[in-house]
Amino acid sequence: MYGVVTRNPEELDWPEFEWGFYEMKDVTGRATEPVESGVNMISCFGDSNAAENDPSLVPVSDEGELATRERTYFDWGYICPTRESYREGLLEMISDAAEANPDVRLDDIGFPRAEYCHCDQCESQFEESDYDDWQEWRANVITEFVADATERIPGKTYLTLYPDPYPGHLYERAGLDLDALSEYVDEFVVPLYDMAYSTTYWLEVIATGFEDALDIPFSIELYAVDIDIDNLIHATEVADAYANDVFFGYESSNARGAIRRIDADSREGVSHGK
Repeated sequence: MYGVVTRNPEELDWPEFEWGFYEMKDVTGRATEPVESGVNMISCFGDSNAAENDPSLVPVSDEGELATRERTYFDWGYICPTRESYREGLLEMISDAAEANPDVRLDDIGFPRAEYCHCDQCESQFEESDYDDWQEWRANVITEFVADATERIPGKTYLTLYPDPYPGHLYERAGLDLDALSEYVDEFVVPLYDMAYSTTYWLEVIATGFEDALDIPFSIELYAVDIDIDNLIHATEVADAYANDVFFGYESSNARGAIRRIDADSREGVSHGK
């Protein structure tokens, strides 16, 4: 089935999409009211505005570098997942989203990179914990947050994964223990974004990696902005062979055109192949 990821609530009702995700809070920190017509999507620990307004919330690397968008490898600012007041605010937002629509998608879950976080609070909490291994403690911080979040989600819980299925990478990079998270998450979503999709072999490589890594369903999110329709259709076919569902991000008209073509070709018995 096909869905959409959008910031425009009216697009959630377009008949080509079986359902959609509405970006209720994005990585800039911009937040809006939740909608009933789609699955509200919340960027949890990606929040440039909060990071700029209160640098004390920002994760610190083992070399003392802040996880802000000023770093060459970050596109937005992050918040340390141990910050209790920020977590409580997120949980309230998740509750509000779930009141509007029982399904919720958790986005930007985890620590920003493998070298984070070594702020005073993280160091203190680790020392006071029952864990001897820093990575195990780190993963538990994230799993506990997701567990708290799902208590507030009566419907389906979606969780976005960074697109790296190589064994151990998500655990080391972000503190995501996939086995532990699978107890609370109903479906993972993997964004596989490209600016052209002129080749698609890499889509299959990453999709098969997640097929091996996950014990619960996963869907793939494709980028639809200014993508050639034929290329987007081919990428959709590849993704659809492995994913539970395929979602299109941020240009609904282009996505709608691709779905119409796929439906028309299906009725005519035409296959684009792989």
